[in-house]
Amino acid sequence: MSFPRVLIVAEHASARFGGEAFLPLHYFRLLRKRGAEAFILCHSRVRDELCAAFPGEISRMHFVEDLPVQRMLWKASTRLPRGFETAISGPLIHMATQRAERSIARRIVREEHIDVVHQPIPVSPKLPSALWNLGAPIIIGPMNGGMTYPPGFTDRQDEAERRMVFAARGMAMLANRVIPGKRRAALLLVANSRTQNALPGRMNAEIMTENGVDLERFVRTARQVRTGLPRFAFVGRLVAWKAVDILIDAFEGARREQPMLLDIFGDGPERGRLEQRVHTLGLSETVTFHGFVEQAELAGRLTLCDALVLPSLFECGGAVVLEAMALALPVIATRWGGPADYLDETCGVLIDPHSPEQLTGDLSSAIKLLAQDADLRLRLGECGRQKVEREYDWEQKLDHMLQFYRRVMMESNGELPANS
Repeated sequence: MSFPRVLIVAEHASARFGGEAFLPLHYFRLLRKRGAEAFILCHSRVRDELCAAFPGEISRMHFVEDLPVQRMLWKASTRLPRGFETAISGPLIHMATQRAERSIARRIVREEHIDVVHQPIPVSPKLPSALWNLGAPIIIGPMNGGMTYPPGFTDRQDEAERRMVFAARGMAMLANRVIPGKRRAALLLVANSRTQNALPGRMNAEIMTENGVDLERFVRTARQVRTGLPRFAFVGRLVAWKAVDILIDAFEGARREQPMLLDIFGDGPERGRLEQRVHTLGLSETVTFHGFVEQAELAGRLTLCDALVLPSLFECGGAVVLEAMALALPVIATRWGGPADYLDETCGVLIDPHSPEQLTGDLSSAIKLLAQDADLRLRLGECGRQKVEREYDWEQKLDHMLQFYRRVMMESNGELPANS
């Protein structure tokens, strides 16, 4: 069966940026791996990375440059209160990028005879899309959002940031009335019902998980009971909503009864405070801050660990959970947001977040349980790997997306009734 000709449009497509920027990169990589006529349009700040990663595909890559208004907004965000970038300047910069991409996308659609345009990011369900009337049907998503903090943790977001986010969501509702990209898309995809409910207006969407795992990179090694102290890992940005401070306190409680180690992979504004907390608790010999680690290296580092812990309180997705499962590592996480979509009792431990004190205690108990039971770690890890192979392999994910591509093509050509 022949492949559709696809244009991927995103602000970023990058392994270096991480997070949602991985998603367009994976779609482009896998489409080209299968020989599909695929093209990508994104911001010039990822040009060098993409050209180095795909030297034979440079003719298929298109880029937009920064506009003066984007540089002005970025400079403003560095001087204004926390939350301004996320709530105000970030969305405005993104919309400016998309407006610039729109005219280029029309030309690519025309010149390359594109069948489908796919906008995989931003994953925010409320952020409007400036892509419409490109000359080919447009798929947006899968999106993932609609998050709130657990009721007992709303103080993790300061008042100024909370007000900015509230205002930004109101502005987004209005912007989606004026900017019709999502309303005119051939198909909207969402990761879960929470995200469906967060879409502006009464837009309909279909369910498809946005994250997946590259099983060629996250290769399971023959896991066995490791000698030495049990080693736990955290992976992610060091920001307040990741609750790494709670993890450190929980770890300190658990190691009073069971010697163990904790590796923290990631960087961010909370790092200095967290390192001071580790020093104050006398954990400097058992907790190691590794800073940011590239994904290619991270997989190897995680194979030296026994379990992943993600106490995040505002995690829409949580791709690192799936990556740990792919490496046959058991996972401890909060039952809130994305991790609860991936984990169950067969492959990890989910903890309800009611209050900081309760979460610290329950997290400590779960860490101690896995530290003391090597057979349980192996059993949970093996079940996690099997679940990833069944449900979250990127190759299967692309198969699913190809079905959507073909469907909107046929609907666009009048071969199928819409929403059939």
